[in-house]
Amino acid sequence: MLHAPRDLRLEQAPIPVAGPDDVLVRITTNGLCGSDIHFYKEGKLGPFVVDRPYIPGHECAGVVVQAAASGGPTVGTRVAIEPGIPCRRCALCKSGRYNLCADVVFMSAPPVNGTFAEYAAVPADFAHVLPDSVDDESGAFVEPLAVGVQAVTRSGLTAASTVAVIGAGPIGLVTMLVAKAYGAAKVFLVDGLPARLALADQLGADATINFREENPGARILELTDGLGAGFVFDASGSVAGSASAPGLAARGGSVTFIGWPELATFPFPVETILEKELDVHGTNRYANAFPKAIALLAAGKLDVHPLVSHRFTLDEVVEAFRFAADNPAETVKVMIKA
Repeated sequence: MLHAPRDLRLEQAPIPVAGPDDVLVRITTNGLCGSDIHFYKEGKLGPFVVDRPYIPGHECAGVVVQAAASGGPTVGTRVAIEPGIPCRRCALCKSGRYNLCADVVFMSAPPVNGTFAEYAAVPADFAHVLPDSVDDESGAFVEPLAVGVQAVTRSGLTAASTVAVIGAGPIGLVTMLVAKAYGAAKVFLVDGLPARLALADQLGADATINFREENPGARILELTDGLGAGFVFDASGSVAGSASAPGLAARGGSVTFIGWPELATFPFPVETILEKELDVHGTNRYANAFPKAIALLAAGKLDVHPLVSHRFTLDEVVEAFRFAADNPAETVKVMIKA
């Protein structure tokens, strides 16, 4: 239970009551998201504020222990929980863009409880079945993978394209993996942390660029015979990273923003977008992306295990949050197992 900034406590709470359309899931594995760390350190993120105790967490896999009366996954089925629950009735939901539903209830966005617990109740249609070939740790990665799937889908990525990803954190790295699985010919990663760039190399980046040591725009022009990257993804979560994205793109290319920068408003190179006639896309979580992420994992199209830098148990959850908050340069993805 997160009570206030840096005040996370391991407490006893009642098992959630599952409604007739819900499944009760025993959580086996949780990934620690950057948003969880924001709430832990700052007590807020965007419009969401920690003003009462709540359970964080939304990247998880588990086992159904109580099925829904209305159908869905049966008892004993392994599932990944999709944490953004829409109304299912509005025009956006009916059009398939349910992530934009004005009434989305997102697990772990305070005060809504999340999944750092032994049990969670979730609508049966948002508990996605995991095949036997997808282990629990990969199952907990389905949520961040879905972010990458959403971004690549929104971008209109075409096969044999050249891609640049700004930010080699977990979301940037999974976006690289998804882009490659979707047929990108070359993917370049831009970051300022050597350890994360080394991991990007290990995961199959065609080139890594340390922006502290060289100019990413110049280097990408060199790598692309002067053209630039056809598809640019900003997963940096920084003003500087976001503002640099159009400069890395090829003329007629695409720029897709995933990370939320520190400031809501900042100087931005609109002239570059106009002059290059770039397509610019925003992404907000995901819609219809979980089945695709699971399919990629099940088919062996990508491997997320190298992204796990640290592992803790649920009994060690307080230490896990503290470690991740205090050692951002040393952590990529922290996994917490029941």
